[in-house]
Amino acid sequence: MDRDHALALLGQYVTSESLTRHCIATAAVMRGLAEALGEDADLWERIGILHDIDFEIIGEDMSRHGPEGARILREEGLPEEVCQAVEQHNHTLFGPYTQPLDLALQSADSISGFVIACALVKGGAVTTVTPKTIRKKLKDKTFAAGCARERIAAVGALMDLTAFYQIAIDALAGRKEELGLR
Repeated sequence: MDRDHALALLGQYVTSESLTRHCIATAAVMRGLAEALGEDADLWERIGILHDIDFEIIGEDMSRHGPEGARILREEGLPEEVCQAVEQHNHTLFGPYTQPLDLALQSADSISGFVIACALVKGGAVTTVTPKTIRKKLKDKTFAAGCARERIAAVGALMDLTAFYQIAIDALAGRKEELGLR
């Protein structure tokens, strides 16, 4: 499955533009992380695209989030590695995480929105966000208060956090038009 096919599949289950953008942003960070860690960038990007495929279906029932997505992906014939990553990314049901793919998905899922929030404060210009900006805003618990900062920090088991912040910024800058950013 290539990126376009993954996006088309996501579009069969997700109608919200903001959720679609979140999945694209998470996928971009996942690709950047995979490249930095010597992993399969195409695979990690597809997982990022599909990680919330079930979010509109489950409504408010977070006990179904992840397992329902994995069910959909299995029915679509996707590899078990993709299905398991999507199933287990719901940190309210699974964890603690120790595998690189799982840690990366936890962190990418959270940092993607956080970097975008930082960019929006700067008029939507993601290219003006720096690791220093992210560190400063992470300390401000009122900024993006719903962001699970411990999930962002989880990637520290794989790499330096400053390097991760830069990867996330660069990844999102590479998709800025698709994400509605400058």
